[in-house]
Amino acid sequence: MKVEQWALLVPKKKGEEARQQLISKGLLDTSLKPFVEGDDIFFPLTGSGEGGLRASFEGHEKDLSPTARHELVGGIAVMQENDRVAAEALLASRPGIHTVLATTSDVQGEYRTREFEVLAGVPTTRTLVLEYGHRFTVDLSEAYFSPRLATERQRVLHQMGEQETVLDMFAGVGPFAITMSKFARLVVSSDINPAAVILMKENCLDNRCSNVMPVLADSARLSKILPWKFDRVVMNLPHHAPQFLEEAFRLCRPGGTIHCYALVSSAGEYLDKICTFQPSAVREHTVRSYSPGKWHTVYDITA
Repeated sequence: MKVEQWALLVPKKKGEEARQQLISKGLLDTSLKPFVEGDDIFFPLTGSGEGGLRASFEGHEKDLSPTARHELVGGIAVMQENDRVAAEALLASRPGIHTVLATTSDVQGEYRTREFEVLAGVPTTRTLVLEYGHRFTVDLSEAYFSPRLATERQRVLHQMGEQETVLDMFAGVGPFAITMSKFARLVVSSDINPAAVILMKENCLDNRCSNVMPVLADSARLSKILPWKFDRVVMNLPHHAPQFLEEAFRLCRPGGTIHCYALVSSAGEYLDKICTFQPSAVREHTVRSYSPGKWHTVYDITA
C-alpha cells in the first residue's frame, strides 16, 4: 500500500549526501522507501518540506531474517553471516544503507584491517559517517573504524580543558583527533597505516581542523620523533595498547591524562602493569561489552 508523504527531491548524484544529512537531522521517514524517477530521487520526510512537495511512497517490510543483524557504519551495513537473501532484504528495508558487506576475516595485521565481501548494493567499502556534527570518510577495507565509540569520544572531549596539547597514538582516520580538536591547541594524530593517514588528512580538511597534525609513524618510536610533552594522550588500540604504556608515559607531562583502551576479562586486569609507572591516579571505565566474557575498557590515568 502506498502512502502520500512530504518529500525532498534531489538529483541522484547528490542522493547519498542528501540522505546522510536527512538522517543526521532526523528528517528522513525511515518507515517509507525512497524511490528514483528519471535522474532524481525522492526521499520521504518526517515533516513538511520547504518546497511543499508531496509524493506516494511504499512502506518497508517490518520483519527481517535474524541473520540480517548488522553493524551500521555510515551507509554500510556489516553482517557477520554470508547470507545474500538477508542482505538484499536488509538493503530494501533500510533507506540509510547503500551497501551490505559480510566480514571474511578478523581485524588483522599491523594496519588493523578486515576483509569483506559485498553481498548487496553498491560495490564499495567506502562511506561517509556523520557523528556529532563531524563528517568522517571511512574505507573499511583500508582502515579500522568503530562507530560504537562515538559516545566515548564525547566523554573524553568533555574532560578536556581549553587549549590542551593532545596526542592520538593510534588515530586511524581521525575520529578522536578531530573530535578533540574542538578544545585543543594542537592535536598530533599518528598512525602507522598510510591509507589511514591519507583518509585522516581528507577528514581534517573536510571538518576544517587546522589544529590537527597528521603523522605517519610507528607509535613505539614517537618519543624519538616528537619534541613535546602532551596534556592528554589517547591510546585507542584495545588489543595492544597496554604494550605501549611506557611510550605514553614518556610523552605525557606530569599531571597529564592518558586514556588507555584495552580488552579485559575481569576488572582491574591491567592495574598492576599501569601502577609500575607510578601514576598519580587511575580510574577504570567500561566502554561496552566486546564479546562473551570480554569488555572494552578504558583506564583514565593521571600521570
